[in-house]
Amino acid sequence: MRPGKTRKIYCIAMACAMAMSFLGCEDQYQRVGEEKADPVYPQGVARNFTLNYTESPKALNTQDSSHTRKMAVLRSPVSEDYTNLRFKYRTFPEGLTVEHYDEEGRMSTITADSAIIYDQTNVVDLRGNVVMETFDGKRLQAEQLYWDRGSEWIFTESRFTLTNPEEGSVLNGIGMDFNREFTYFNAHRTGGELQVREE
Repeated sequence: MRPGKTRKIYCIAMACAMAMSFLGCEDQYQRVGEEKADPVYPQGVARNFTLNYTESPKALNTQDSSHTRKMAVLRSPVSEDYTNLRFKYRTFPEGLTVEHYDEEGRMSTITADSAIIYDQTNVVDLRGNVVMETFDGKRLQAEQLYWDRGSEWIFTESRFTLTNPEEGSVLNGIGMDFNREFTYFNAHRTGGELQVREE
């Protein structure tokens, strides 16, 4: 055998041996102490969860029975409460439905496969088949949607489809932010179709 060929076979054999030794290595290191992640458990789990948000037109005292207005109703099969942690939040791993009522009592809805409500930032992270339908028929579909409850502002960086039956339009795009009533919105990258009604 030629010396060059022998050297080539030797190099291939060494490379294979080193690869097998690296692939055979397994992390047997047991993490303990400060580097070990603490398990996180909810302080409570509620099933068939319903939460009503209401507001009163004036401050109530203990004897007052003033009329209150229903603002929203949140329903979910399961709610997990992590408000015992430093950064407080609640999860809805099996989906949720939110009914939102404006001052005239007209209802809009939001549904999602799962959600997280961050208590300290007042932001709701909606994920998976998110559908928002307004009382006047507008429909927004997206894979993820963020709702800032403090500013009543909604935004997404994912793909979306906005259908407006009143205008006969369908708008597709990636990334959008808007107010809850859809009276103002800013679409980032869009394309779509507009149907023109004949008189």
